[in-house]
Amino acid sequence: MTGGTERPRVTELTYYPVKGCAGVEVPEARVTPDGLPHDRAYVIVDEAGELRWQWGDPGLALITPQVLDEAAGLTLRAPDRDDLRVDGEGQAEEVTHLPGQPYGAVDQGEEAAAWVTGVLGRPSRLLRVRKAPGGTAANHSRLHVVSRASLDRLNGHLAERGVAPLPMNRFRPNLVVDGWDTPHTEDTAARLLIGDTELAFTEPTVRCAITMVDQDTGRRAGPEPLRTLADYRKGEDGIVFGAYFAVVRQGKVTVGDAVEVMDA
Repeated sequence: MTGGTERPRVTELTYYPVKGCAGVEVPEARVTPDGLPHDRAYVIVDEAGELRWQWGDPGLALITPQVLDEAAGLTLRAPDRDDLRVDGEGQAEEVTHLPGQPYGAVDQGEEAAAWVTGVLGRPSRLLRVRKAPGGTAANHSRLHVVSRASLDRLNGHLAERGVAPLPMNRFRPNLVVDGWDTPHTEDTAARLLIGDTELAFTEPTVRCAITMVDQDTGRRAGPEPLRTLADYRKGEDGIVFGAYFAVVRQGKVTVGDAVEVMDA
């Protein structure tokens, strides 16, 4: 897969404690059948219990979470706001995930609701997702993988249009691989071996308007990358960039680990 002497390697490892909010980069993580620990462990919902998402609420990108302990206590930070700390406990209630799949969640209370409402400017609540069979409904127990070669190809096309390159965080991956000569190798890799961890391809990532939100400013910044991706990455299901992988064999993944592609 690579023409050089260097083997493809993991260069970024990120989890997202609150779905839609900023990610947390880590040097290593223990990958479990549910994915990365604490990934999408919390969600922010509107008054009807529907998930808030970045295109509708781009200010989510400016909320920076920090997991405090293995019990999933959480601190949230945002510009010009005092920090919010929650313990993950509360009153259980049913909410509805956007695709219509019900899952359990624990409301984090009025103080948390007031904090996220103040940041987003619309009535909102913070909930901790309760584990469902096979993982949580919020992350589907899988890892989102994007290669540097794929981003480099996109940025090459953007340059042809006189558009500045985009950073990897526009695509919010869990795992970034560098060293594949062929862009979009993640689309065709049946399995990935990373140390003692094994991942299996499940489906390409269909991209939505969230990729047009600047993750550093929390502002909508379209029409890129969707305009350019539509020229060469549009399939039957939509515009695809990156891929989802399920955890076949759990283990520890460290930035710098070699990544081996298995075709079957």
